[in-house]
This record gives sequence, structure tokens and C-alpha cells, in this order.
Amino acid sequence: MLSSTNLSKSFGKLKALDSVSVRIEAGQAVSLVGPNGSGKTTFLKCLLGLVVPDSGDLTLNGKQILGTWDYRQHIGYMPQIGRYPDNMRVEQVFEMVKEIRRDTYTRLDDDLMRAFDVEKFAHKTMRTLSGGTRQKVSACLAFMFDPIVLVLDEPTAGLDPVASEILKEKVLAEKAKGKIVLVTSHILSDLEELTTDVMYIIDGKVQFYQSIEELKSRTGEDKLNRALAQVMKQNATNH
Repeated sequence: MLSSTNLSKSFGKLKALDSVSVRIEAGQAVSLVGPNGSGKTTFLKCLLGLVVPDSGDLTLNGKQILGTWDYRQHIGYMPQIGRYPDNMRVEQVFEMVKEIRRDTYTRLDDDLMRAFDVEKFAHKTMRTLSGGTRQKVSACLAFMFDPIVLVLDEPTAGLDPVASEILKEKVLAEKAKGKIVLVTSHILSDLEELTTDVMYIIDGKVQFYQSIEELKSRTGEDKLNRALAQVMKQNATNH
């Protein structure tokens, strides 16, 4: 279980997070949705330990994680754009990360490596890879150490349709095992397919956090994109 309590963060006069309190249970997959600059990335960076909040608490399975680092071995992170040493071969990147993590895992999950047929491009240097192939490397690394929390930032961006389906099937399989999944994406059909709940953030505040089915029922819409569009219109009108 992942929980934040009154999590707040400011950058100068900008209130990136404003007393965010949410609770995410094992087996939940949550879409983080909101306009650009709403606070989604700041929330994820606090979880990843890349940003230190000004106040509030963040716990994983009941343990305070702010100010610690060992909890990060339980998180798999797939960035929107992966940055890797240009001159390293793909296989060297995997070996380097395994060496860095050698004391923090008991098993390796190579499902995606096999599904993406990584052997075919393992000898290539990172600088020669297309954006989609780089995304495959990022996906493999995110799932490799069997994490209990998956943070996926625009996971299908740049992937061809076959690779996209392979990744989505993997996400759903891990969710079924009880993993916590956090996803940001501008492809709302992906969010509807992959996630169970929606957290809508604007101006650093959680406007609502509920299941997709509840959201559809509340708005009277049968598609996530239409339900969200209706909520966003209402929000714009209220502002």
C-alpha cells in the first residue's frame, strides 16, 4: 500500500503540490491525469526520491520513505524519455544496471526481454537506436527486478502497435499479481485499458480520485475520454 498525507511542494511562488493525500492499495492501477504543470510529475518525483517535499508524509507498506533510499529497490520506473550512455551497447546497459543492483534483488524478470526479442539488437549502441527501441530498453529495465510498484510515464509513446500490446499485456499481468501501478499518458485509450482508477490533479491539488467506473457513472459517459472531457469542462467553467 502506498500512501501520501498532506504532501506539499513549492518551487518559489509555484505550489506544485498542495496537501495531496491519497491511498493506493496493492493491485490498483492509477492514471495520473491533469493539464501540463498540474503537479503530476512532481508527485511522481517525490515518490522516486528525485524531489524532496516541503511537508507531508509518504509511506510504502506502512514505512515512511521520505529521507530514505532503500525503498527504491521496490520501484520500477519507465521514463517518458530514457537517457543512457550513447556509446554503450544495449547488453552493456543491462549488465551495468544488474551490477549496480546486484545486492537488491533475488530474481530477474526477463519476460519483456524475450517478448521484445532484445537479443536481435543487444549488440547495438544506444546512440543508434530508434525512439521506440529505446522505449523497449526502458520497459525491460522497469520490470527487470520484479518491483512491487511500477511508475510508467507515457509508456507506449513511440512503440509500434505490436510492442505496445506486449507492454500492455505485461502491465495487466503485473497488476493481477498485486503490484501497484501508476501511469501517466496522453493516450486515454491506454489509460482506460490499463488502469482501474483516476487521480485528477490540477494546480497541485487532487480534484478527484475514484474508480473509472465511478467516474463514468458520475458523468453518464461510457468512455474515459468523454468522462474526463466533461469534468475538465466543468472545472474550466468553475475557474
